[in-house]
Amino acid sequence: LIFGAVRRESPIPDGALQVVISVEGPKAPLTVSRKARRYGLWVNVDTVIIDAAPSFYAVATTGSFDEALSSTEDLRFKVSVPRAIRSVGAPATVRDAQTFTEALIRLRIDAGLYQLREGAVDLEQDTLFRTRIALPANLTEGIYVTRIFLTRNGQVVDHLETGIDVRKEGLERFLFALAHQQPLIYACLSLTIAILAGWLASAVFRYIRAG
Repeated sequence: LIFGAVRRESPIPDGALQVVISVEGPKAPLTVSRKARRYGLWVNVDTVIIDAAPSFYAVATTGSFDEALSSTEDLRFKVSVPRAIRSVGAPATVRDAQTFTEALIRLRIDAGLYQLREGAVDLEQDTLFRTRIALPANLTEGIYVTRIFLTRNGQVVDHLETGIDVRKEGLERFLFALAHQQPLIYACLSLTIAILAGWLASAVFRYIRAG
């Protein structure tokens, strides 16, 4: 839940106030490959390295994105999903490098990792605003950069940036840390649980048959 209030230091100008909120997870480079069928096998034929892509990215607005933010301001602040991904220096042999970024965006939208939620920010009396951003279960831990933009007529009149420390908690946190920091112990524990579960199921089945 993200909420806030607009503090004014001058009279309200003409034009409707709009609020744009973005939440960006930790960035990391990644490789996107295109497969093609060669001699009956699917193989990688082209590869593009994307310099930095957010592990999670969501944008929420009071209205439509195009009305809230002009393309010039989007280029300046890099708010939209395509602008948030940095991909430069694609191999000269790849003529359609942009399609690799588009494929990454499409896949992550389907997985719920990239979101554009137009009209999801509630703004009351041009002062109080709030929205909810759904984080996926398989999120990457770290600092999630949250930016809040106030706009009029598509132009940014003010913005604020802050960080939210996102961590798993409880049993999920323990299992996540164990799997990544002590993989051997995690594997042995998983194997033991599987054996016990199999033995218990077998014992219950024998008991039912005997009864």
